[in-house]
Amino acid sequence: MIQDAFWEILIPFLGTSLGAGCVFFLKNSLRDGIQRALTGFAAGVMVAASVWSLLIPAMEQAADLGRLAFFPAAVGFWLGILFLLLLDHLIPHLHQNSLQAEGPKSQLQRTTMMVLAVTLHNIPEGMAVGVVYAGYLAGTAQITAAGALALSLGIAIQNFPEGAIISMPLRAEGMKKGRAFWGGVLSGIVELIGAVLTILAAGIVVPALPYLLSFAAGAMLYVVVEELIPEMSQGQHSNVGTVFFAVGFSVMMVLDVALG
Repeated sequence: MIQDAFWEILIPFLGTSLGAGCVFFLKNSLRDGIQRALTGFAAGVMVAASVWSLLIPAMEQAADLGRLAFFPAAVGFWLGILFLLLLDHLIPHLHQNSLQAEGPKSQLQRTTMMVLAVTLHNIPEGMAVGVVYAGYLAGTAQITAAGALALSLGIAIQNFPEGAIISMPLRAEGMKKGRAFWGGVLSGIVELIGAVLTILAAGIVVPALPYLLSFAAGAMLYVVVEELIPEMSQGQHSNVGTVFFAVGFSVMMVLDVALG
């Protein structure tokens, strides 16, 4: 069971790597419409995963609290929001299509700060996968093998466009294809590290599972609202991003309900 879990947490990282590989097959940077569609899709997957795979299980885990079953989910959710807000202020990073870097002033290259921006919002995704698998390995009734796999697949699907969204702009900035590819791949390695560390700490994690599930949800929704929604809504034909947000949301919802 443990061996299967470790293989399955590699799935999201594989999604990022495959997406980053697009840099070898596409000559130019992604068109704005395609970029908005991919960003919208990723946002939809993350919102659905936050609700079905994280917040609802968090409240089910705390069902013995009765009417206060929402409390751990609400507290964890806000801790996740504040954690990402803190990282946003502590780590210099540059969002896609932005001219102004965020966080403390630094002498880092634009390409490095672009990788850091994507790495930042991969942290909650890695935590989400790790927490769910930790709960499953501990025998938590509310988290099944299929449900954990559904989250892993959903994150992998939304990581594919993310890998392309980071490697293609790096190439457009003048970086060689090989380095642009590895930049995309490395932006996703934090997910794998976070998931593995969370699983290894399963004994500590499980008692706090409702808080940690909702913590990951809050962190992911912070990323969606602060970064992905503005990016998918920029420029003309912003409805493309909205439509693909709905597609991503539907795909993740179906995966979670059908497999979970």
